[in-house]
Amino acid sequence: MLQAKHKTGLVFFPAFDWAISPTHPEREERLLYTQDQVFEEGLFDIDGVTELKPDPVTVKDIQRVHFCIPDVWSVATESHFISAGGAKTIGMAVLSGQIDRGFALVRPPGHHAMRMVHGARGFCNINIEAVMIEYLRQAYDIDRVAIVDTDCHHGDGTQDIYWHDPDTLFISIHQDGRTLYPGTGFPDELGGINAAGRTLNIPLPPRTSEEGFLAAVNNIVMPILKDFKPDLIINSAGQDNHYSDPITNMNFSAQGYADLTAILAPDIAVLEGGYSIEGALPYVNVGIILAMAGVDYNKVKEPNYNAESIRQTQSVTEAIEKIGDMTLTIWQQRDNIKDELMEKPTPHHRTRSLYYDTDGIQESQSEEIQICPDCAGALRIESSSSRGRSILAVHIPRKACSKCKEIGYRWYETAGTGQFDMILLQNRTEDEYLERKP
Repeated sequence: MLQAKHKTGLVFFPAFDWAISPTHPEREERLLYTQDQVFEEGLFDIDGVTELKPDPVTVKDIQRVHFCIPDVWSVATESHFISAGGAKTIGMAVLSGQIDRGFALVRPPGHHAMRMVHGARGFCNINIEAVMIEYLRQAYDIDRVAIVDTDCHHGDGTQDIYWHDPDTLFISIHQDGRTLYPGTGFPDELGGINAAGRTLNIPLPPRTSEEGFLAAVNNIVMPILKDFKPDLIINSAGQDNHYSDPITNMNFSAQGYADLTAILAPDIAVLEGGYSIEGALPYVNVGIILAMAGVDYNKVKEPNYNAESIRQTQSVTEAIEKIGDMTLTIWQQRDNIKDELMEKPTPHHRTRSLYYDTDGIQESQSEEIQICPDCAGALRIESSSSRGRSILAVHIPRKACSKCKEIGYRWYETAGTGQFDMILLQNRTEDEYLERKP
């Protein structure tokens, strides 16, 4: 019998009762073929590879992360609760010592869901990784977390949630936003002023192959992780970089994904995108599982794999080297970058217009962060949507200093009810979520 080097737990949740449409790429077959392949290949016969069953998250778990408008149940179905619960189950098993590593193979996905949620963006309603992380921070002695998002699409929702958090390093490796949804994820997106340089984006050119992906992980991501010294490494394990994916333009392979996982050695992986349902996902997931378990994966290959046909060009290689140099420089100069941000006229303000492509909602946001040398800073968000709601949402971070707690409460308590339809407070120091009725 094969023996896993690392005890590895798996959670499967195909979400049979949730789909955008019967023929949409984001549907239950994404996981059904993988489940069949895992059983067919005998992965559960490996000593140390076990299946865990998810429990749903609670409303409170979601409210640690999101302001859901008008409420949680209006934007999340039971399947979203269980999908996030699959990630939470894996996280609890890792931190309790039941397993060494774990992979939540769940849907619906989550990395496009931002702190403010009026509906679905990029197939995502709630951010399942963030819900898991903030639960683990509340329940266990976890502080510094690194999230490495390897989905082909920029993880703009996760970036938004941790934009102001100096204790969370967010690195996204994705197809260049000039060529793919959501059109973001450029090197100058560095995080808010209290967390400058904690957001790092590595946009890769279309047709990047495993050579380029693995160079980015080895030469950029791993030195930064070593320097950051996280308590926990999370992989947002999107699989739509595969050469056969129908909605992207990259040339990664199952063997490449397994190599990436072996190099990154994440404590927890959470499935995100990936829409080549038969040609890629069963093989990619088997490779990832074997790599997490520390079992030989060299024989994992897609039926039509041909390394020569997906080899990247020299121009792609040169572009990746350039973005790598730029990213490492940003990381090394992050303190100087913060000083430069302080000199801007309004370093504490940010305005945005956001489109919820899945639900057809337009949102306008005005954000104010309290500049603070001692904590992540109190955060104030004014939000209005095309559905006619005007919201004031206040976030007090989990390690808020006394000054930022006072400012956050003042914003919440003195807001004019005639101006807003909803006034919300997310106070992480007390693990509470409050709403003032207008």
